Amino acid sequence: MGYRIVVAGATGNVGREVLAILAEREFPIDELAAVASSRSQGDDVEIGDTGKTVKCQNIENFDWAGWDMAIFAIGSDATAIHAPKAAAAGCVVIDNSSLYRMDPDVPLIVPEVNPDAIDGYTKRNIIANPNCSTAQMVVALKPIHDAAKITRVVVSTYQSVSGAGKSGMDELWNQTRQIFVGDEKDIQKFTKQIAFNVIPHIDKFLDDGSTKEEWKMVVETKKILDPKIKVTATCVRVPVFVGHSEAINIEMENELSAEDAQRILREAPGVVLHDKREDGGYITPVECVGDFATFVSRVRDDPTVDNGLNLWCVSDNLRKGAALNAVQIAELLGRRHLKKG
Repeated sequence: MGYRIVVAGATGNVGREVLAILAEREFPIDELAAVASSRSQGDDVEIGDTGKTVKCQNIENFDWAGWDMAIFAIGSDATAIHAPKAAAAGCVVIDNSSLYRMDPDVPLIVPEVNPDAIDGYTKRNIIANPNCSTAQMVVALKPIHDAAKITRVVVSTYQSVSGAGKSGMDELWNQTRQIFVGDEKDIQKFTKQIAFNVIPHIDKFLDDGSTKEEWKMVVETKKILDPKIKVTATCVRVPVFVGHSEAINIEMENELSAEDAQRILREAPGVVLHDKREDGGYITPVECVGDFATFVSRVRDDPTVDNGLNLWCVSDNLRKGAALNAVQIAELLGRRHLKKG
């Protein structure tokens, strides 16, 4: 016996990845529904590389009764309308938007980091998926925190345009072409030219000068990993299609050498350590695309502080940063609570 599962936003980048990952991981499904806005109603949506398709339904009149889980990838505004309806009908919502992440009654889950927190889902029948940049970082931080108790994190991100959706990817592609052929650059999605450039601005600016993306990394890390950890972030959009990268500086309460950190990370769930101190002995975004793992490289001591480490962290943001983590949450929910399949 499997699950009756809904993918909301099935025609978007993350929704399509969810469908592909459900198939790849052979998630036990008895019935699958794909829903999206009325614009996509009736469209055939492929289920990964299985050769199978499902007709997209209109989310506005979808009946949530009798469905076990719904993975939402439709943005905060639409989620605010439809997630409560699904939850009230008994369908557990796994939400990719930022809407519920800091709600104290909604668990914010990265299965390799805080699986026990999922037990609180019954308060709202909703589980939140963290921000893409947060998800990969806490996977890398968790084993180090367990070993040496992290006190402070300084992170600079190099985030791909797919984090801004299909329109972000289209803008990078179009601007690159426009530059090569000498056309005027079309700037719509981002605040400045993204092709052959970097933009130190993701999401809205807050009163203290930080951006909402940077704020998310701070508060979500505290909720998922440890409220006592101090985090400061600078989030940058870079001209990469898929794959987020992070340069992370860590301060710890207890001593942990780079060699010991490498050993710990090598055995950590969800982490692939690829750290050779030679040309090419590290992972870059183009190499992580399509992979499930969070890759860690460039692990080294920071001699400027007591008990400091530096590392480089790369992951496919459409997978671990969104779709994969959501499916892993669904798997965890099934194992611990729903127990079908």
